[in-house]
Amino acid sequence: MLGLKLATDPNWVNIVERNIEEILTDHAYCEQKAASNAISIIIKYPEHTEMVDELLALAKEELTHFEMVHKKIKERGLTFGRERKDEYVNELYKFMRTGHKRSIVLIDRLLFSAMIEARSCERFKILSEQVNDEDLRAFYRELMISEATHYTTFIGFARKYAEGEDVDKRWKEWLDREAEIVKNYGKNETIHG
Repeated sequence: MLGLKLATDPNWVNIVERNIEEILTDHAYCEQKAASNAISIIIKYPEHTEMVDELLALAKEELTHFEMVHKKIKERGLTFGRERKDEYVNELYKFMRTGHKRSIVLIDRLLFSAMIEARSCERFKILSEQVNDEDLRAFYRELMISEATHYTTFIGFARKYAEGEDVDKRWKEWLDREAEIVKNYGKNETIHG
C-alpha cells in the first residue's frame, strides 16, 4: 500500500531497543511536528474547506498521540528530552517545489506530508511486530493504523486539488527521492534516523 522503495534495515529495531528513552522522546516530537505541519497547511490554504476540516481533526489526533507518547515516557520513569533535528525530514523538505503556482506547491506539501506518514507507518509496523516490549508492540500497532490513515488523507487531497497535475507521476518521483535519502538512515534510535 505504501509503495516505499527501500525497507528499513531490520537491525534498526535492535538499535531502538538499546535506548527506548531516546526513541520515545524523538517520537513525541515527531507527533508535535506532524500537528504543526497540518496547521501550517490549513493556514496557507484556508479556502479548501474540506481539507481544513480533515487536517484540523488530524492535527488534534497528532497532539493526542504526542500526549500518549509523553505519558509512556512518564509511566516508565524516563525523561522527556529536548527536541532533536529530524535530518530525514529536512532532506525530504528540500525536494518540494517552490516558486510555482499555488496548486503545485500545495500538491508537493501534501505529498511531502504523505511521505513522512508512510515512512512513520512502516517504522511503527516494525516496532509493532519486532520490539520485545509487549506494551510498546501494542502501542505501535495502534499508531501504525493511524499513520496509514494520515498517509491516505494527504495523498487523497493531493489528487483532489491536482488541477491537471499528474499526482501519481509526482508521487513516484517522491518515492524515488525518498529511497535515496533513507539509505543514509535507520542507524539511530529515532523514528526516521
